[in-house]
Amino acid sequence: MSKNESNAAQTAATNADDEPDEWDKRIFSTGCADENSKLTDCYFEKKDWRKCTAEMEVFKRCWKLKGNDKRTSMKDV
Repeated sequence: MSKNESNAAQTAATNADDEPDEWDKRIFSTGCADENSKLTDCYFEKKDWRKCTAEMEVFKRCWKLKGNDKRTSMKDV
């Protein structure tokens, strides 16, 4: 693969990441995308959920406040 082909493939892959995928759409629809991002960033940095309890509590509060606990307890929603 030439350098130009490699750069084109890399650019195409980068542009594909700009579009929200199904996972992103589901997280955005919860209203807690920022909280989810902070929680996953914490885990990525610390590699231990027990060190992310503050972020987890913020996410849980958001989840309940937005009514997602009711939504996820139902089937086929």
